[in-house]
Amino acid sequence: MAFTRATGKHRGPSRMARRSVGIAGAATLATTGVIGTLASPALAAETDNRSVEDTGLTKVITEDSLADRLNAQAAAQEQEAFEAAAKAKAQAEAKRKAEARAKEIREAEQRAAREAERRRLNSFQLPVAGSYVSTGYKTGGSLWSSGSHSGVDFHAAYGSSVVSVGSGTVVEAGWGGAYGNNVVIRMNDGTYTQYGHLSSIGVYVGQTVEPGERIGISGSTGNSTGPHLHFEARTTAEYGSDINPVAYLRARGVNV
Repeated sequence: MAFTRATGKHRGPSRMARRSVGIAGAATLATTGVIGTLASPALAAETDNRSVEDTGLTKVITEDSLADRLNAQAAAQEQEAFEAAAKAKAQAEAKRKAEARAKEIREAEQRAAREAERRRLNSFQLPVAGSYVSTGYKTGGSLWSSGSHSGVDFHAAYGSSVVSVGSGTVVEAGWGGAYGNNVVIRMNDGTYTQYGHLSSIGVYVGQTVEPGERIGISGSTGNSTGPHLHFEARTTAEYGSDINPVAYLRARGVNV
């Protein structure tokens, strides 16, 4: 039985006709700009890439981002350099202050040491440590050619250390007649002190001595009845210029 192809008003379009319509519609949409939203993803991406590359947008964005990073790095480096410089300056200032303070302390210590040494050199003390006066000044009697004691006797067991009562220069060291072995010192304040009846002498003429420096050993040489130290204070080196030894020492801070 033969069939006749349907024709007329309700006949479906042929495959060729549908394809032609599709192509025409795509062309129309492309012309109106709608193709960008209706095209397939692959086609849209390809179209976008071509558009960005054609306008140079990717290059601009990349260069701007790199510039921002470089600027940020430069700013960070500058900040680090600033902070490092500030830290170094603070450390240098702290070191300078510490050194200045240390210098002040050293100078203060040196001044204190010099002052202590000055006081020590200007100080006076007993000629025999811990001793006492056994025979006073101007005591009368036949033991002394002048009729009275021209100095004082300090108690001193044989062999006791005899020291200079203050700072000065030795002007006599040797045998002194009735004084036996004796030492005479010109003190720095211009007065003189004498130490008699020594068993031995430990200094020489011209030698400078300090307070408490040993000048000899006590004994009983010369005109003496037993071991002791004869001590005189004088205004000159010569016999007869004696002054009260106890008053002399007390005026210089010695407890006699």
